[in-house]
Amino acid sequence: MRYTGPEVLEHLASAYVLGTLTGGARRRFERLQRDRADVRGLVAQWETRLGQLAVSVPLQQPSEQLWKAISARTRPAPRTAEPSASGWLGWLKPAGFSLGGLAAGVFAASVLFVTAPGIFVSSDQIAMRSGERLPQSYVGLLTDAQGNGKLLVSSLRHGKTMTIKVIGPITPPASGRLVLWAVPATGAAFVLGTVPTSGSAVSVLPDTSEKLLSKVSKLVVTLETDASPAAPGATVVFSGNCAKLW
Repeated sequence: MRYTGPEVLEHLASAYVLGTLTGGARRRFERLQRDRADVRGLVAQWETRLGQLAVSVPLQQPSEQLWKAISARTRPAPRTAEPSASGWLGWLKPAGFSLGGLAAGVFAASVLFVTAPGIFVSSDQIAMRSGERLPQSYVGLLTDAQGNGKLLVSSLRHGKTMTIKVIGPITPPASGRLVLWAVPATGAAFVLGTVPTSGSAVSVLPDTSEKLLSKVSKLVVTLETDASPAAPGATVVFSGNCAKLW
């Protein structure tokens, strides 16, 4: 594959950040990042765009059962007789580490990344998150009736593709399909694409997002049984605002 077209690089960078670029393709793209500053910039832009939306998801208080499950995984009950360590585990024992401690460290690092991202990212990325050089985009965070974040939707201002990323569990419908609609302030709603129930999907827009979404204030997802619905159905599953990041 030739990595010269801006649309190809945009697609690869978004798939890389979303985690849908896997296997050999992901390894080749990581090598490309090491050699090209413009590709690293695209990846940082996608991390910024999705990171800003992720932090806007309403906070959820973990249940007591969840904390017990975490404790059970990270602090297993001591065993009376422990088999002798070998291999790389033997190197951890003298330092006072165990598998439970290792897992606890990973969990703590994950929490630290969310609460203090400046420790892990460059000053350039932090500047981008504060609003500097953030690519102009249309974005949306869609939630269910209870306010739980379900979907992240994003499209570059003059781009012709839209990325739909699932961020919360979605139960596949027994029949029909989930369809994403743009609802303008005035005029009829129109289809933006089919919504996946896991992972992410990239839909091709009939025109640039600037022309399609400049007057759109709301995004909704409905359950549709018709193959080509002309208007949103009565069953609204998710909804959210369409915002401009510029």
